[in-house]
Amino acid sequence: MLEAAISALSIISDPERLMFVGLGTVLGLIIGVIPGIGGLVGLALLLPFTFAMDPYTALAFLVGVQAVTTTSDTIPAVMFGVPGTTGSAATVLDGYPMAKKGEAGRAYGAAFTASVCGGLFGAFILAISIPVIRPFIMAVGTPELLAICLLGLTLVVSLSHRALFKGLIAACLGLLFATIGDEPQTGEMRWTFDNFYLWDGLSLVPVALGLFAVPEMIDLGASKRSISRKSEKMSPWDQLKGLRDVADNWWLVIRCSSIGTLLGAIPGLGANVIDWISYGYAARVLPGARDSFGKGDVRGVIASESANNAKEGGALVPTLAFGVPGSASMAILLGAFLIHGIAPGPKMLGDQLDVTFTLIWTVAIANILGAGLCFAMAGHFAKLATVRSGLLVPLVFGIMIIGAYQGAKDYADLIVLLSFGILGWGMKRLNWPRPPLILAFVLGGLVENYLFISQLRYSYEWMLMPLPLITLLLISFLLARPLVVRFLPNWKAVDFSNTKNGNAQKHVRTGHATRGEMLADILFWAGVVALMIYVFVSSSSWQGPARMLPQAIAVAGLVTALGFAVFSYIGKIPKLNTEASEPMRAVSLQVAWLIALVIGVKLIGMLPAIGLFIFLYMIIEGKTKLLTAVAILLPFLGGVWFLFHELLHVPWPQSMLGDSFLELRRLSGRLI
Repeated sequence: MLEAAISALSIISDPERLMFVGLGTVLGLIIGVIPGIGGLVGLALLLPFTFAMDPYTALAFLVGVQAVTTTSDTIPAVMFGVPGTTGSAATVLDGYPMAKKGEAGRAYGAAFTASVCGGLFGAFILAISIPVIRPFIMAVGTPELLAICLLGLTLVVSLSHRALFKGLIAACLGLLFATIGDEPQTGEMRWTFDNFYLWDGLSLVPVALGLFAVPEMIDLGASKRSISRKSEKMSPWDQLKGLRDVADNWWLVIRCSSIGTLLGAIPGLGANVIDWISYGYAARVLPGARDSFGKGDVRGVIASESANNAKEGGALVPTLAFGVPGSASMAILLGAFLIHGIAPGPKMLGDQLDVTFTLIWTVAIANILGAGLCFAMAGHFAKLATVRSGLLVPLVFGIMIIGAYQGAKDYADLIVLLSFGILGWGMKRLNWPRPPLILAFVLGGLVENYLFISQLRYSYEWMLMPLPLITLLLISFLLARPLVVRFLPNWKAVDFSNTKNGNAQKHVRTGHATRGEMLADILFWAGVVALMIYVFVSSSSWQGPARMLPQAIAVAGLVTALGFAVFSYIGKIPKLNTEASEPMRAVSLQVAWLIALVIGVKLIGMLPAIGLFIFLYMIIEGKTKLLTAVAILLPFLGGVWFLFHELLHVPWPQSMLGDSFLELRRLSGRLI
């Protein structure tokens, strides 16, 4: 193996190949920054350009692209609360609050350092584990995969231990949203309401952007201020502070990198899940994390980012050793293998071991180069935190609309974005945890598939198998412990009345909720109960496989609601505390702007609507001078047009204006 590693290093050290690795790394960084594209789209786009390359160069180029998209996606996650890819959604929870406190540089330093450490760790584990890990991967069956998915979901639900019942309901809602569409076993159309868009279910990108990005931009726009209330400039010392945070938490980096590598090697999980599982693990085991995570704790950024990059090395294990892609992106890479005459399998561990080590060296080089470039550019991005909202919000909304449209390339994606944006803002305001919802939505398809196969093959005996049994017992402990603790003598409900200057204790952000907020919270619970009853009744006529998961979710949701009512009655639920937010009038105005943008896309086309929206928002809301608005708008629209229209060939949604004047659509290049 050492000889093969040295041989591969000499192969990848060829100047031309290094140039393509560098090019792939730069392109991967750009792809990661832009919300909605992601490594999967980037690989699919760039694959045709590798046909004329030799196998080593082609694979090094593509792996360079894939290895760093989860490094640069930290930039919009920290700066705007907008995950560049769904794999950085967990980074938003602590990265964005750090930016609002003026610690964007520290967040970047920690994230980029953790990313490169995780990437190198994944590459190292890949190098030493392929011959060893094969029997373990082959031994993992659907019951074990189901147990892992449920454990990951439980870890995230348990983050909201002061609102455990709300966390469970959020997870139930996420699983329900994931069941919408064509059920694969029976062909049952579940809650599609004769809408063709819903046949394939809701798209992840608009759901994720709606839950996390839209609420932050609404509040930022309503506040009339910049992201960071601190105006000092970011210095390199800020990033070095983040680097020192990673050094101080080196054991956390190793543990989370191990989680990322191990779970990345399991086909089907992917980056959408792994960062949440790692984040949930860190929140459970680190001292004080339950109170500080989600409020700007740098350890949350480290946990998410180290696992995120380490999973790339893990995902290559089944792809190389068995020809089974560890993720959707790896499926594209597997296609590249076959195109270039390389057959993944046992030969990759023998005759073609040099190819395997070429990819390992590429992962290592790309991570080092990518982190270095991000460190160099982070200072420029951090300055955006001081830009006032009147200029920043419309540009981010414009990018967000385009990113959401990449979900299914259907106008309905924008409706989903708007709907989940309003839902996400309401959950944020009423302190309903959002991470369990998005993770359950991601895991929903996997959970249902694994549950169906496990039940079909083993009946209920799968729960008595060693690993699933241990995992289910651990899940029961994690969920029961916060409830049992409430009956201990030293437990008492949190009292906010004695906090100074109107500020709550450090684990909450405001004091008691207003009457309106308490009423809204009650109505939310009533809506959940009504929804669960409707789900159970409406699914009763479906065939067994189609109704199995929905009815289980409905029962779990009703039991959770009953538990919440009982614990509230006996005084074991703390009084409702809500997120600090802007006045409803200002918030409603921001929602109206977003609704107008979505309607404008339908009326006059996406790019014209985005251009008009940005211009009017900067003039009216931002009080921007006319020439300044034009100087900002034209380069932005030019860059968007070149990237999405000329390079990615995005099929823009049809508009009523284009339908009425077909010649206008033809002349505009189908932009209208």
